[in-house]
Amino acid sequence: MFSYTSGTTGDPKGVKLTHGALCGTSASVQLWMGADILGESDTYISYLPAAHSFEAALFAMSIIYGVRCGYFGGDVLKLVPEDLPALKPTFFPSVPRLYNKIFGKLKAGTEALTGIKGWLAKKAIAAKMANLHATGAVTHGCYDKIIFKKMKMMMGGNVRLMLTGSAPISGEVLNFLKICFCCPLTEGYGMTETSAGSVLVRIGDPKGGYVGGPVANVKIRIKDIPEMNYLCTNNPPKGEVCFKGPSVMKGYFKNQEKTDEMLSADGWLYSGDVGMIHPNGAIQIVDRAKNIFKLSQGEYIAPEKLENEFLKSEYIA
Repeated sequence: MFSYTSGTTGDPKGVKLTHGALCGTSASVQLWMGADILGESDTYISYLPAAHSFEAALFAMSIIYGVRCGYFGGDVLKLVPEDLPALKPTFFPSVPRLYNKIFGKLKAGTEALTGIKGWLAKKAIAAKMANLHATGAVTHGCYDKIIFKKMKMMMGGNVRLMLTGSAPISGEVLNFLKICFCCPLTEGYGMTETSAGSVLVRIGDPKGGYVGGPVANVKIRIKDIPEMNYLCTNNPPKGEVCFKGPSVMKGYFKNQEKTDEMLSADGWLYSGDVGMIHPNGAIQIVDRAKNIFKLSQGEYIAPEKLENEFLKSEYIA
């Protein structure tokens, strides 16, 4: 199949992916999260563009494991107020743009509470956040019933697993949504060129700020970028994230020049993302190796990082 992407700049490129690559990615993600984490009793809502590699991998997962797929009504503004309460999904995969918007509404709503309600909400949030950081727990025997039950109903009331991908998301947003919806929210990372999901945070990991470790269908290494002082010898190691494995594309359709830029002779794919490797093997995306500007004083700036901050402030304000 072809999945067209422009990357960050340039004309659209036809990424050549096989059905085996997409199915292998779905199976690897399922295995990483837990062999029986999703099955025939689960439902997810499809609202992302069908041509997006994230949605393609999700649909492949629904076919392999029998997860029921419900389609939204066509208006993304009605997704939360109408579609989710009607479908009541158990699995909710989405993107940071929507999660940031939900976070902004919930945060503003809790901060607007006064009196006993405000005191109790702040106490509940503090208690659950402390438990989350200490043990990774996202539920509470008391506060979930009296404070967070109404928040959970925003997602239909049945969601037990959430997933985010396609762009970076802040740890503050992730942790707040975990305790509000009383279920894990795990972050994944990948590219259209790697059949979407390639790296994923373990469910229950109490530490945030990274995108996790590689799933079963891909190998990862980092490549030195001396001009930006990102080196494997740094402590912790930093460099351009490179992928290799059955999920990697076969190349760009009728574009050998771009294919040669992205793929090495021995099959390694250059992502253009700069990763830092944590002691537990998890990867944190810290910069961009491509699409950067060099300022007059010699400093490199990645415009995507600025854009993400602006988007976050737009939804939180």
